[in-house]
Amino acid sequence: MTEPPEDLEHLVHEALTQLNWGADAKRIAARIWRLNIGLPREDEFSVVCGWLGQCELIHKLDQKQTPRQSFNSFQVPDLLAIFRVQTRRIPVLIEVKSKKDKILSFRPDYYEKLKNYADSVGLPLLIAWKFHGMWVLFDSSHLQKARSNFNVRFDVAIRENLLGVLAGDFSYSLYPNSGLNLRIRKDELLETMPSGTGYTEQWIMTIEDAYFTNGKREEIHNLPSEVQALFLSWDLEGKEEHSGTHILMSFIVPEEMQLFAHMALVNLLNFQTPTGQSLNWRTLLNKSNIVRGIADFAGAVRSAMDRNVVRTVLHLRPRTQPDFLHGT
Repeated sequence: MTEPPEDLEHLVHEALTQLNWGADAKRIAARIWRLNIGLPREDEFSVVCGWLGQCELIHKLDQKQTPRQSFNSFQVPDLLAIFRVQTRRIPVLIEVKSKKDKILSFRPDYYEKLKNYADSVGLPLLIAWKFHGMWVLFDSSHLQKARSNFNVRFDVAIRENLLGVLAGDFSYSLYPNSGLNLRIRKDELLETMPSGTGYTEQWIMTIEDAYFTNGKREEIHNLPSEVQALFLSWDLEGKEEHSGTHILMSFIVPEEMQLFAHMALVNLLNFQTPTGQSLNWRTLLNKSNIVRGIADFAGAVRSAMDRNVVRTVLHLRPRTQPDFLHGT
């Protein structure tokens, strides 16, 4: 049985407010369902920022404006966030977009209304852009006027990415050939059958040993659970080595590559989500422990470095330091 959302009363009230209090039950139920789904791109970005470790507060901004003529001059951004950078609290406004094209485009009137709001409240306006599963966060000043719209290319956006310095994002790599290994003993051959490529066998088998290996190919039997969980964020390769008495089954890192921490979050959440269900980012907004087994992801990566599981960690800074970050 599906558990009702914790803020069901709020959702019911909001649905009635949006539809009017005389709406029929079917329309109200449909609106509650839509509200419970939330706004996936905004909810996902909020969860990512809260999980990375340097965001003290992030919340949606109510975009019900009054007086009516304010729509002619102002557009309220999606989010307000407060980041902790060293000893400073840095509040910013964030407009959230998801687009797979290599160019993100804003209509001139829309962009100017966003800027008017940001300038009026005296806060930086940042753009969060999800591009093929990767988030970037950049200052709106990098949007440049083209023929009519204000545009930014993804290669520019990622060079000016602030997600690391503000939210605490980083990229890391695991050592190739590190991973999980199972040593399995062949106990009894039950059946041998011919096949198109040779033959198939059925065995009764026993797992004699389960252990991890690191970049030095050392066997580790007491790897901390949070370090073990790092392997779940990776696309591991399965290998088997056969002998007359045993099979060594390995799930290892195939080659060195970099993965951003915020992308690892999605992989870890997908792993712990039951088959057939999709991620509901809204339900994760108020959870204190988003990923089971990892309370401090950056700490888990540091621990993995000490054990020669993580090879490199990169803390990336933008090519251009925005004015509001000077002095940090």
